[in-house]
Amino acid sequence: MENPRLWWPVGHGDQHLYDLELRLGSECRAGKIGLRSVELDTSEDGVGNRFAFRVNGRDIFMRGANWIPADALPARGTADTVRDFLQSAVDANMNMIRVWGGGQYEADWFYDLCDELGLMVWQDFMFACNLYPAHQRSWLESVRKEARQQIRRLSHHACLALWCGDNELVGALKWFKESEEDRDRYLAIYDRLNHALEEAIEDEAPGVPFWPSSPSVGRLNFGDGWHVDTSGDMHFWDVWHSAKDFEHYRSVRPRFCSEFGFQSFPSMKVIKTFTEPEDRNVSSTVMDIHQRNAGGNARIVETLQRYFRFPDTFEDMVYLSQVSQGLAMKTAIEFWRSNNPRCMGTLYWQLNDTWPVASWSSLEYGGNWKVTHYLAKRFFAPVLVTAQPDASTGEVVLFAVNDTPDTVSLKLDIRALRFDGKLRSLGEEQIACPATGSTEIMRLAPGELAAGEFLHFTWCDPSEQHQGENEYLPNRPKDYQFSQPRLSLDTRDGDLFVSTDRPVLFVTYDHGGSTIYEDNCFTLLPDRPRRLKPVRKRGQSEPGTEASLDFLKG
Repeated sequence: MENPRLWWPVGHGDQHLYDLELRLGSECRAGKIGLRSVELDTSEDGVGNRFAFRVNGRDIFMRGANWIPADALPARGTADTVRDFLQSAVDANMNMIRVWGGGQYEADWFYDLCDELGLMVWQDFMFACNLYPAHQRSWLESVRKEARQQIRRLSHHACLALWCGDNELVGALKWFKESEEDRDRYLAIYDRLNHALEEAIEDEAPGVPFWPSSPSVGRLNFGDGWHVDTSGDMHFWDVWHSAKDFEHYRSVRPRFCSEFGFQSFPSMKVIKTFTEPEDRNVSSTVMDIHQRNAGGNARIVETLQRYFRFPDTFEDMVYLSQVSQGLAMKTAIEFWRSNNPRCMGTLYWQLNDTWPVASWSSLEYGGNWKVTHYLAKRFFAPVLVTAQPDASTGEVVLFAVNDTPDTVSLKLDIRALRFDGKLRSLGEEQIACPATGSTEIMRLAPGELAAGEFLHFTWCDPSEQHQGENEYLPNRPKDYQFSQPRLSLDTRDGDLFVSTDRPVLFVTYDHGGSTIYEDNCFTLLPDRPRRLKPVRKRGQSEPGTEASLDFLKG
């Protein structure tokens, strides 16, 4: 085709789809295809090897999450339900999801939706966290047939970015008594499976890159993909499974982090669907049952108290658990994005839930947004300004991150604030942010923020249009002296505004509600009332009109 209209991931261009009709004798099949090229750049550089997706010749930073089946009861995972979940991913500025190898190959319409929405798909083959009998010829032959069927079925989709051999099978060699005692044998068996999948890709030639495993340092490299941050993709679980502080995320700089996460409880609206009042205690039997990770509820509570003063009520515990989860993801993702182009993607675990449960998801069961999903909308914004501590100098460094294909000009207003409302200006900066990368803006010397102060900054474009805001707390929230703010809700010309008499962190309205707002869980300042603008009612395209007044936290 001459001068084709290309298909682009969301945020980088249109998702143009052509109508295609194929005829063979009396048989006819019609569908839509998008024209694009996709490559995985793993070339050697000064650090190790890159892991960057290149679409239509353009390097694109991948922002997203892992996808698991839409519901534990498959009949509930309808096309309308899934469309809503995927729309929420796009609403939070995601451009990629990973279909995890412990789930299922999704239906054709799932990938049609991703084509339409511009969501790139990292597709695992369905092998995860186990030992498989690839030494048995009949079993391996069934794998070959399955792989070829799925490659032929799915690879024409414009959204498909990667075929990945498995999830964590190399790591699983250390998880079972049999493979620990005879690792060479089980490694050889694993290699047979992996080679069969790679061979299927080569034979079918789908024009989609292949990656042997996740995490992996690279082809024919069976090293530690959990802790090597110089090559390949990484699963980084030290903060959750090893109970490390959130700041530990800054100890690695992955080339691409395809799994990491932290848990929270679902909202009270979901908890009330599976509990009686007497069950609403973090250590109750019912709450334990609704937790799939051993010791998970205790870890949520223990980690929460490192950052926040202990809450007074169960309802406050639920809310703060979501704030804690969001703070964990914000800490990791903003740091890794500030390392662009060394790091070229972050996919947190996980987007959705299959049942009402405490988990790592940012969409609770049913699809309503947790606090983390609202934070994701900001920390995944295509243009982001973030402050990061420099451990070697003690300075605080401000970076502008630009994932767009064009240079962006910004005006940055920087202030130091106290929670009693006192503030002082730290100046303004005019910056030009080159395309697809991170740019250091300025450094604040040690001590430039006085005791009790935190950093708050806003940025706008040259026409003075507000683009975003962020904050940096040099200490943990519990180390600051808070006093009770006076939060108020006012209606003006049909719009709802929230205001305060002093700075408040993580102001959240209508927690777990079915209306999605333009912004939520934000830092609220005395001089800046915030409009709570409904964007859509979940499952609908039109903005919601109902306003719930039953929850306002900060």
